[in-house]
Formats: sequence, structure tokens, C-alpha cells
Amino acid sequence: MAALELRHLRYLLAVAEHGNFTRAAEELHISQPTLSQQIKQLERTLGVQLLDRTGRTVRLTDAGAVYTDHARRALRDLAAAERAVHDVQDLSRGHLRLGVTPTFTAYLVGPLTAEFHTRHPGISLTLMEMTQDRIEAALLADDLDLGIAFAGPHLPGITATALFTETLTLVTGTRRPDAGHVSPLPVKELTDLRLALLSGDFATRGHIDAYFTHHRAAPRIGVEANSIQALTEIVRRTGLATVLPDAITHDHPHLTPVPLAPPLPTRTVTLLRREGAYHGAATRAFTRLTRDLVRTRGYTPAP
Repeated sequence: MAALELRHLRYLLAVAEHGNFTRAAEELHISQPTLSQQIKQLERTLGVQLLDRTGRTVRLTDAGAVYTDHARRALRDLAAAERAVHDVQDLSRGHLRLGVTPTFTAYLVGPLTAEFHTRHPGISLTLMEMTQDRIEAALLADDLDLGIAFAGPHLPGITATALFTETLTLVTGTRRPDAGHVSPLPVKELTDLRLALLSGDFATRGHIDAYFTHHRAAPRIGVEANSIQALTEIVRRTGLATVLPDAITHDHPHLTPVPLAPPLPTRTVTLLRREGAYHGAATRAFTRLTRDLVRTRGYTPAP
């Protein structure tokens, strides 16, 4: 495919995404007349109209929708081919794009990144924190190589490999000498506590809410936050309690776990990939490292 044709594909995809020639031209750093001329040239070459320009927004025609689907796959495959060509098997250089859900930033990302850099200092890492649905979409679009998230229904084309089991526990900021022997708190008695929880866009919050709903518990939620670090500080300095993974609680000596009866259901942490994606040396090395770290840090193996 000639360079001019590749440019045509990128131009068409930009217009399709924005629904507007002006915004697409700004993103592409070209003039609007140039962009319009290039798209018309592509349409003449194909002998079909790709864009409907008659409305307030520019829309793909039926033919345009089919063509853009193929264009996205073609550009994605070409990008994967370029990475494969530049992949270095001895791991002296390379690049890895990793997406994680926010919970893992608090306890897993640090050790993983430190060990990966120690083993393979020549490999650069792009780390992005995002929700699980965005991770899966980014994997399918070839914007990520790997993702760390939770087991559950996944988008078609996503494969998940179980890593370990995560346990959630009620946590307070009151350090007690009998912390290791605290009697389980019946879930019904949570109404006597005020909680600080992650906001509703976190998968962890959905997991917690489902537990409360199942057991017909209605705790008082005094604070919602979009940061694990914020929650730990709030709980440490106030009388509020929260729900956190055990791995985070263990790393904060000022937090006290309070077992619930019945306990919160465990979750399976998974490594996500796109089916059929090219896995370079850096991706394979990171996968091996993740499994090694799970064993050495004593995480509960996934069933």
C-alpha cells in the first residue's frame, strides 16, 4: 500500500471519528480544504461515496462504514507488523503498553514495575490507569499490549489468564491490640458505621454494592472518592471505615481489617490480551514476571 493511500485511510478515520471536517483537520494539522480534497480523491479512486455531507454532521455512508472497518484493521495490523520487525528477542530494547484498573495502582503496579525495570532496563513501559471496559476497548484497538483487571464477562476478542485471587475486607483506622483476633462483624451491623468508598465508576465499588444488595444491607456512605490513596488517608484520620483489598491493608500498618460475616466474595485478577495479537519479547517477559511475582509475594493462587 502506497504512503498516499495510508494517509487517505488516516484522514477518513479522523473525519469519521469527529463527524466534522474542521475538527478532523485540526487534529491532523492540515487545512480543511486539503482534507476535503484528499477524501474526495479517495472516493474517486474507490468509485463510491464514503461520506454523507448533507447533514449538520458528516456521517459515513453504508459503503463508508464497511470501508472504515477494514481501514482500522489494516492500520492496526501494519502497526503490529512494525513492532514485530523491531522486536528484539534479547530484551535489550523494546516497549510495552500496559493498562491497569485503579485498584492495582495501590499495591501491584509498584512491585511489578520495579522488578521489570531491574530485569529489563532497556525496555520502556507506558502505564495507563483506566476502567476495565476502556482497557478491553484499548486492547481491541491495539492501543495496549496487556491489561490487568478482573475476571468476568469480557468483550468478544479478549482472552483472560487468571493470576491470583483478591480478597476484600472492611477496614478501619483504629489500631487495636487484638486486631488479629477481631470477631467477625455481621453485615447487618454495618448500619452502625459510616463508610468511605470508591466512586461508582470503579469495578471494586460495583463488587461491594452487589454484596450489600445481596445481604440487604444499607450502610451509610459518608464519602465517595476516586482514589485508593485518598480513602486510606480519610480512614486513617477519621472514624469512617472503608473496604479495601487485603494486599493494600497489609501495606498500611495504621489500618485495621475487620472481618465481615459473611465475608465479601473473592475476585479473580486476570491478565488480559487481544486474541490473535502479536506478542513481542517484552510482552512475553512481562507475562512471565507477573506470574513470578504472584508466587513470590504469596498471593492466593486463582482456582
